[in-house]
Amino acid sequence: MAHIQLPEGLPGIRGPMAFRPETSKPLNELAEVLLRSENTLTRGERELIATYVSYLNDCFYCQNTHGGIAQHYLQCDISHIDSVKKDFESVNLSDKLKALLSIAASVQKGGKFVTPEQIEKAKSFGATDIEIHDTVLIAAAFCMFNRYVDGLGTWAPQGRNFYVERGPRRAAEGYAGLDLYK
Repeated sequence: MAHIQLPEGLPGIRGPMAFRPETSKPLNELAEVLLRSENTLTRGERELIATYVSYLNDCFYCQNTHGGIAQHYLQCDISHIDSVKKDFESVNLSDKLKALLSIAASVQKGGKFVTPEQIEKAKSFGATDIEIHDTVLIAAAFCMFNRYVDGLGTWAPQGRNFYVERGPRRAAEGYAGLDLYK
């Protein structure tokens, strides 16, 4: 049960966003820019970063929502997403993405955990300054989003297929102008 009176039937972040639509607009616009705008990182890679940080934060709703979207974009199955969450170093990902996931994991602990060596490693694998910037901001933003969802005690559907099935629709709709009641 949520810690405050949220609109009925809206899981995860949707309830708090419907409760305060004036705050949901800039939050969704930030997500739209970070996860969907033109970028040299694919939408799937950026959703995977969001999924991984949400996993590290133990936010069931966000890791499964964004995992379902990442799964759609990356055309993979749920076991691949689970493998990335558990040990991305052993998964078939580019060295650049692995280096960026390492940076994201450090940001999840705290910004000062990011090391110059991590940045240099990412750059040695071809990461641009924009990709590093966006990785850090995605990780930081998802720490906030995860704490928003869990800090208000929101509910989440427990069946993971719910998120897998909704992934393509969420990918098509995006975040800006999101209808919270769908």
